[in-house]
Amino acid sequence: MTNPPPVNPFKRSRLPDRVFGWAALAAALLTLGLLIGILVSLVIGAWPAISKYGLGFLTSSVWDPVQNEYGGLVMIYGTLATSFIALLIAVPVSFGIALFLTELSPAWLKRPLGTAIELLAAVPSIVYGMWGLLVFGPILATYVQQPLQSLFSEVPYLGALVSGPPVGIGILSAGIILAIMIIPFIASVMRDVFEVTPVLLKESAYGLGATTWEVVYKVVLPYTKAGVMGGIMLGLGRALGETMAVTFVIGNFNQLDSLSLFQAANSITSALANEFAEAADGLHQASLIYLGLVLFFITFVVLSLSKLLLSQLQKNEGAKT
Repeated sequence: MTNPPPVNPFKRSRLPDRVFGWAALAAALLTLGLLIGILVSLVIGAWPAISKYGLGFLTSSVWDPVQNEYGGLVMIYGTLATSFIALLIAVPVSFGIALFLTELSPAWLKRPLGTAIELLAAVPSIVYGMWGLLVFGPILATYVQQPLQSLFSEVPYLGALVSGPPVGIGILSAGIILAIMIIPFIASVMRDVFEVTPVLLKESAYGLGATTWEVVYKVVLPYTKAGVMGGIMLGLGRALGETMAVTFVIGNFNQLDSLSLFQAANSITSALANEFAEAADGLHQASLIYLGLVLFFITFVVLSLSKLLLSQLQKNEGAKT
């Protein structure tokens, strides 16, 4: 009696694989559909403002619900300025944190310090906003703004850059609070991608006499540039979309009197939080939705530029080799 042929364990029904593939495809299409649905609903809601103002909405600084005249320049400027300040502060600090945790920190300090930094991401944004308004704002006004005004009040351009009432709220205050909020995200991503760099590459560089900075700059960063850029974009997205913390400390002022860092201003998210619940149906509500559409477009442009930058870096690497 002959034995039956052995069963190949890899020769099974393809149905589970097909079901998994269909489920993954459905999830991807659902996400794309939700994105398109959000965009379409924003366009429909903002259409009265789009049809009346067009692209002139982006360059007008008038926001007067009484006269029913609206322009988004102040909010767009506040959003971009605070996000830029936040990135300017957060990226170098996050890079230093990630570098210290992966290359310089003693073993006993690495875990507790990394956990403490990650816990900053769990603090609610409203807590950051209250702390910024009640604690950080007065400190900024007393120990930063007033000395700077005394020092640069007679200097052209610099005097205008630090002008304004010393109350501790404004664009710089909002940017610093945003920087504190996005540091945990950027630092955590940078630390994780730095740790996946093959040890052999780093040890080879050290063996050739490279310093720690040279290893990071010439080995770790080129190997992990996609992850680093992703962490920075994650932080930027957090800064662009933050609402409550910015609402507390930016001043919520719908006029742009000067380009001072201490000038009270407004952002798209804070304007939506403050006015949308009380906005009447019609042009006011449509203008607020138009601001949301502009924020959606800004986020899309930023993401596209980051992808373009990464592809350009990869082309340059190919050209060098």
